[in-house]
Amino acid sequence: MVSGVLVVTGPSGVGKGTLIENLRQRVPELELSVSATTRKPRPGETHGVDYWFLPDEEFDRRVADGEFVEHAAYSGRRYGTLRSELTERVERGVPVVLEIELQGARQVRATMPEALQIFIAPPSFEALRTRLVGRGDPETLQHLDARLQTAREELAAQDEFAEVVVNDRLEDAVVRLEEIMRGAMR
Repeated sequence: MVSGVLVVTGPSGVGKGTLIENLRQRVPELELSVSATTRKPRPGETHGVDYWFLPDEEFDRRVADGEFVEHAAYSGRRYGTLRSELTERVERGVPVVLEIELQGARQVRATMPEALQIFIAPPSFEALRTRLVGRGDPETLQHLDARLQTAREELAAQDEFAEVVVNDRLEDAVVRLEEIMRGAMR
């Protein structure tokens, strides 16, 4: 992890956010890169903390201006990592974690091959479906079939990653994530 950048990817509903939250409790120097998105905030989400919520026009302008290190469409919305979210931290020697989808992880792999990339997998496809339904989020339920189809495609790509962590038991998955990260930081 020469760059100090950790990329965590996997299908929607696999628990990436929860794993990263727990990892950051164990590795307090690890900072979270806040992604930009064109989707609307969910209840309790805050602009600049959970995501940078951008209108389509602003997202387009920032793409055209080269402000993203990666950006991708996912389930009808767009997401991306602003270059400024990484540059400042990397220059200070602070490790930073990106929680991004597969398309974005592939772009980061192409532009930052030294970044540590970890794929988070569910214990089974049915467990993933149950987690998505269990969220109770009307937007997730409205787009459930599309998210599940996308998840099938993403799960088929996990062999692209040197590191795969199965999120079956939260504590075990967090311990494994920390082992991988600390091993790469040596």
